[in-house]
Amino acid sequence: MLKKVSIISVFAFALCCFIVNPVLAKGPFVDVGTPGKGWVKGPSGQAGKSNIAHLYLHEKDPTTWEIIEDGAWGKMRYNRSGELFDFVFNGHHLETGVTYALIYYPDPWPGAGLICLGVGMADEYGDVHIRGKVDTGDMPNENDGNEGAKIWLVLQDDVDCDFQLMIGWNPGEYLFEFDLISFEATQDLAEE
Repeated sequence: MLKKVSIISVFAFALCCFIVNPVLAKGPFVDVGTPGKGWVKGPSGQAGKSNIAHLYLHEKDPTTWEIIEDGAWGKMRYNRSGELFDFVFNGHHLETGVTYALIYYPDPWPGAGLICLGVGMADEYGDVHIRGKVDTGDMPNENDGNEGAKIWLVLQDDVDCDFQLMIGWNPGEYLFEFDLISFEATQDLAEE
């Protein structure tokens, strides 16, 4: 009887390891095949009940707009409200030595009134790190044709940050939002 219980226990443990190990090996990200959206890292959205939220950006096929599995991607951590839009963005699998701009893109084309949040060059590993606190006002702004704000990582040469619009279009080189975000600009309590 003891041998039978031991064999069953060992079998159950082995089965559990076989099922659980591949899930744990993927690390802190959840890779999910999303119908109509392709392969995503996620989840995007608010972190619990805090003011902090996360947004994943993905390389997409410009003919189908589906996410490219194992393509370039990035993650932005941001505050959902505050005096300034406070964020940290990390991009991965980008083209080495290329300078990118992280932008808020309001529709319609060419994104008149877009906001350059920051600029960074991809290092020898294809990673870019952009951090900032930017006076954006509310996002989306009142002229945006969307219910939420689009955050994109684009080639710096394709955006004019002074005139606040897109001047080039190379979508195969960009990272696009998985979800739209909202940001509420608040006044500093010391100013009131």
